[in-house]
Amino acid sequence: MAFIEKGQEIDIEAIKAETQLSAETLQHKESRDQELADILSGKDDRILLVIGPCSSDNEEAVLEYARRLADLQKKVADKIFMVMRVYTAKPRTNGDGYKGLVHQPDTSKAPSLINGLQAVRQLHYRVITETGLTTADEMLYPANLVLVDDLVSYHAVGARSVEDQEHRFVASGIDAPVGMKNPTSGNLSVMFNAIYAAQNKQTFLFHGQEVETSGNPLAHVILRGAMNEYGKNEPNFYYETLLDAIGRYESMGLENPFIMIDTNHDNSGKQYMEQVRIVRQSLLNRDWNEKIKKTVRGFMIESYLADGRQNQPEIFGCSITDPCLGWENTVALVEEIYSTLTK
Repeated sequence: MAFIEKGQEIDIEAIKAETQLSAETLQHKESRDQELADILSGKDDRILLVIGPCSSDNEEAVLEYARRLADLQKKVADKIFMVMRVYTAKPRTNGDGYKGLVHQPDTSKAPSLINGLQAVRQLHYRVITETGLTTADEMLYPANLVLVDDLVSYHAVGARSVEDQEHRFVASGIDAPVGMKNPTSGNLSVMFNAIYAAQNKQTFLFHGQEVETSGNPLAHVILRGAMNEYGKNEPNFYYETLLDAIGRYESMGLENPFIMIDTNHDNSGKQYMEQVRIVRQSLLNRDWNEKIKKTVRGFMIESYLADGRQNQPEIFGCSITDPCLGWENTVALVEEIYSTLTK
């Protein structure tokens, strides 16, 4: 049992120096970030879509997707605001399997963390500079936040991390929205305790220093479904669950009540086409109840160039992790959301 050093200490600042946003691009990003903050705080009533591949396994496929998504965003911008999923680190239930771009930037080669860190930064940078979209990523490793804190516009804390104190405390200092997923058990109290911690000031050790955060008023709910003790998925996008979550926001006095529905994972049972039905039902719930309409204003959708998934990266733009909607189905769904909102 030991830690084996596999290379020299990584210079994060040197990696960041290679991909700094120009003044013009930074201004564009800051403008979009303000729009995003206004949506989370209720000043802007557009629907937020955090949409894109389950995992960013192939730089060119992700960029092709980003170019298409940027064109689609322009067509629906008056009703829908999109932030692209550029997920570069993947939690693994038992430690096996593809762990994301940060671990393995080339799926045909052995893992390389130094190359992975460079690839992560480059991919976010290229999506922003080449398409004008802004990006979302999962904060799987809080220590890696410094790598992308000037690029990523939306952070998610996953179901396996939401109970972790470091994730909660780091989220309280991030100058960007942070979505907190319910844990795999489905326990909403765990998620709301995480939001409470993230919205309040915290003092802790981070990167070897004592730090104090100001609290993050844009920390919010992501409902992703649950897995019961028998291994059966239990969706939690239903009407009654939404009212329960809204009631918890109210009783805890949390800021900026906002619910995002994760349309895949245990809400869909990883049946990717079910994402369409989940969005439809959620839009109906919004129409039926004013509180739901006011609070449920976001969807997290897993989408790529090709439908489904594959075990090996043979089909360009097809997921090697969870199954995703293909491009044609993605366009149809976004257009359906837009049409529903314009009625």
